[in-house]
Amino acid sequence: MSTDLKRRSIPFSPPDMTEAEANEVRDAIVSGWITTGPRTKKLESIISEYVHTEKAICLNSATAAMEMVLHVLGVGPGDEVIIPAYTYTASASVVQHIGATIVMVDSQKGNVEMDYEQLLKVITERTKVIVPVDLAGICADVDKIKEIVTRPEILAKFRPANDIQKLMGRIIVSSDCAHSFGAVRHGKMAGEIADFSSFSFHAVKNFTTAEGGAMTWNLPFGNEKVERQQVYYGSPVPFIEGETWNEFIYRISQLFSLHGQNKDALAKTKLGAWEYDIIGPWYKCNMTDIMAAIGLVQFERYSEMLKKREGYVAIYNKAIDALNTCLDTEYQVAYLDHKSDNHCSSHHLYLVRLQGRTRKEANKVIENMAERGIATNVHYKPLPMMTAYKALGFDIANYPNAYHLFENEITLPLNTCMTMEDVEYVIENFIEIVKSL
Repeated sequence: MSTDLKRRSIPFSPPDMTEAEANEVRDAIVSGWITTGPRTKKLESIISEYVHTEKAICLNSATAAMEMVLHVLGVGPGDEVIIPAYTYTASASVVQHIGATIVMVDSQKGNVEMDYEQLLKVITERTKVIVPVDLAGICADVDKIKEIVTRPEILAKFRPANDIQKLMGRIIVSSDCAHSFGAVRHGKMAGEIADFSSFSFHAVKNFTTAEGGAMTWNLPFGNEKVERQQVYYGSPVPFIEGETWNEFIYRISQLFSLHGQNKDALAKTKLGAWEYDIIGPWYKCNMTDIMAAIGLVQFERYSEMLKKREGYVAIYNKAIDALNTCLDTEYQVAYLDHKSDNHCSSHHLYLVRLQGRTRKEANKVIENMAERGIATNVHYKPLPMMTAYKALGFDIANYPNAYHLFENEITLPLNTCMTMEDVEYVIENFIEIVKSL
């Protein structure tokens, strides 16, 4: 029994780094390219090929990617963006950044996905984007959301604000894929399922570039030519004859990520090519080659890292199934479905709910686990409980299902730095503590 072993120290989510990542970063540093350069471009190509999209753009965070989607779509003041209440702040804060209105939807009862009946009720003529969240690495049901936004009564409400919205002809689905790089649903990769997708490569994610993220898109008109000049925030973007929409979205995203400057550092290295223009007074959120260097090596290791996570989840599931046979039904431990015939998650987080228990009791389990050297977490405290969103008028009383998901949730450590003995130590201690409640 691993509980009989010497007390262990199990961190929640340390980055899985090797000498290979360190060597690639060193090579990037001595190459002279430490900002956006060839390694970033290579990583973008690898990501787009992996998720089956025409293009990808690497940025400094998933937050930047989610905000980039809204900028590309021309969303702003007067528009509404629908998000779930049960998510991290980044899903919502980007809406506030661009001056649009946040509309929150409760979760389904006992399910981390948004309530689709409530979603239907909150769609208005001002709704431009819906943001499903791939919580714990499990792809949200984007097909269901697309079915909703293509209903005749919903299509009749849609009021497009720029050419991309007009070509879509409906509310756009922009997935928060911060947790789901490598996940699959119905044979499609996270990144190609929704119209737009945003990935996080933060240090705590399965695949990391220390900080970082990427935006991908999969649009039915992506390879059609842009027929006229596009204008963003009053700034005309130079028209390029023959450019496709996929190429344009990549180009405008580059402009938004680098102050609106029409040449990056790589382009300006050509002899005599110092001159550049500022197309618009925009933002600064590009990825560096140092960050991309980590990602290039991480990608080489990623399939094995995903297999390891999947194996650990299977061990947790089996142990909790056995635990539940010893517990009254009302107090059984629930966990998420990470794999079935039609989906496989990225196995990013292992969420459990101590059914029938209070937040106070769940916190006691967290404290007892910490006393045994095991770091746990909570995903998530719903946004309407946070000061920033309460100040905007959101009240958790209006999101009872989200609250009930949170009130007894615990996230167990799940990372590829763990050994098999670490995994056994975690689950055996968890079971012992839960039995003692």
